This record gives sequence, structure tokens and C-alpha cells, in this order.
Amino acid sequence: MHRTLPVFLTLLVTVSVLLSGCPKTGPESPGGESRPSTAPEAGTPSENAGAVPAAGGIQLKGSDTLLQVAQGLAEAYKTAKTDVPVSVTGGGTGTGFTALADGTCDIADASRKIKDEEKSTCEAKGVQPVENLVGHDGIAVIVNKANPIQKLTIDQLSDLFIGQTTDWQALGGKGEVVLLSRDSTSGTYEYFKEHVIQKGDKNSKRDFAAAAQRLQSNDQIRDQVASVEGAIGYVGLGYLTDTVKVVPIVDKAGKPITPSLQTVRDATYPISRPLFMYTRSDARQEVKDFLTWVLGAEGQKIVEAKGFVPVK
Repeated sequence: MHRTLPVFLTLLVTVSVLLSGCPKTGPESPGGESRPSTAPEAGTPSENAGAVPAAGGIQLKGSDTLLQVAQGLAEAYKTAKTDVPVSVTGGGTGTGFTALADGTCDIADASRKIKDEEKSTCEAKGVQPVENLVGHDGIAVIVNKANPIQKLTIDQLSDLFIGQTTDWQALGGKGEVVLLSRDSTSGTYEYFKEHVIQKGDKNSKRDFAAAAQRLQSNDQIRDQVASVEGAIGYVGLGYLTDTVKVVPIVDKAGKPITPSLQTVRDATYPISRPLFMYTRSDARQEVKDFLTWVLGAEGQKIVEAKGFVPVK
């Protein structure tokens, strides 16, 4: 017994040294074989800076207003660059910024500027967002075609959407007002709240009425307005059809302005806004090439074909 104890201790030390020198591995594969862990983890900026979407394709995510534009661009890019697939999903501008911070998309489509807190979240995860202006849009106010209303001021719109005006009779129509809005992840929702409901004052307490129905897409709002006589909603310019009535908005000079490519381009329509695609400062070359193509003649032609105003 006294002779075997030193031998056992020597073997134990040797095995421990060998194990400590082995590379660390992640969870086991289904077949029981260990594999390196590749999942990004939250932590310091330098650690998260590695959470760059993998090469071999471009991921766009965010604004539902830009969705049909992005889908059109992706489809056309297949012809221009056959070896770089582009995938597009919506979910709202806020969703796109979250994905950009998490490294799960290459481009965040946005119908408003990034907020300070969203930028801080990106930077805390090692992502420096870069703003790229890709087009302009007018937010069209729409009502049912049976509604006789001919124009609205920003004050009247604000009173409608905070629930102060509840019957169309006060504005020359008839029947109960039915409010339709985008959900709170939408950039269109944010822009409409700040520039119409709060009339440009971010500190204003005015907010959407609790009775306002929150819908997930421009298409849903347009279709509801078309089918409900007392409904009023707002959609991006590219989502207008002849199934609804577009209400001209009175400008500061007292002139009613109808949203169109021309009135958005010359900035006379009161509810006009820029559209963006945000990338990270260290974006892959194929992402930069795609943005260059979007801002070129072919990409901008698609922006206009989808009902929005190109930047060039």
C-alpha cells in the first residue's frame, strides 16, 4: 500500500495537466461529438464586435413602410449580382434597430431617424450605426370613400387621434370616428405621433387615444378604412390605392395639399419624411456594394416605381 500511493498521485497530477491543456469546446452535437461554441454572447463592445452577420448574403430587417421597396430591390439585385442573395423581413423600424445592434441583420430599414437610446444600445454592443438616406415618403391620411370630408388641418388631425373629436359631424361629416393606427414598433407610428399628434413638440403630453386600433401594416390600415365608413388612418405614399379617399392636409399658409411624388419632392406636403437604411460602420464589402447600387440609377428607379420619392 505504501509503495502504490506515490505512483497513484503521480498519475493523478499528470492527467490533470493534460486535461487543462485541451481546447475548450461547446455543446455536443447530436452525434455526441463536441464542437466549438459559435453563439455570440452579451458583453463588452469588443466582445460583441464579433457579432457581424455571416458572409454569403445580405439581411435587411425593419420598416414595414420600406418593405415593398426593399423586396423590389432584393429581387432586382438577383439579376445585377447573382452570387449575393438578399433577404428581407419587416417587423417595424424599432425591430430593425434591435437586429442591427444584435448583429442579426446587415441593414436596418427605417422610416425615421435612430433614437439616442437605440444608438447607445448599438454602441454598447460594439456597433456604430451609419445612416444612409435612400428616399422620401409622404404619410397619407385616408378615410372611407363615403366620407364627405374635403380637407383637414394638423390641429384637427391631432384632435381626432387623441380622441377629442369623436364624431365626424364636428368636421362636416357624419357618424362615429373610428381611429386606426400602426403599432408602436412602427417608424410611421413614431413620426405621426411626434409631427401630427404632438405637433412637433416632443415634450407634449398629447398621445394616441386608447380607442385607436393598432394594426401591424399599412395594408391592414388601408383595407380597414376601405371597409369601415367612419374610419380614418394613415399610410405611406406607396400603399395608396383607389379603394380609399386621400384627405388633403392644410399647410401653414392655409392651402390644402394632396400627398404626391411632386408635393413630397418639393416638401410642400406637410407630413413628409425621409427614409433610411442603417448599416454598421464596419459593414462587409458586399453590403457596401449593395448600398451603392441602391443609391445608383437602377436602385433609385425601383424606389420611385414603388411609389416613393428617390433622393436622386
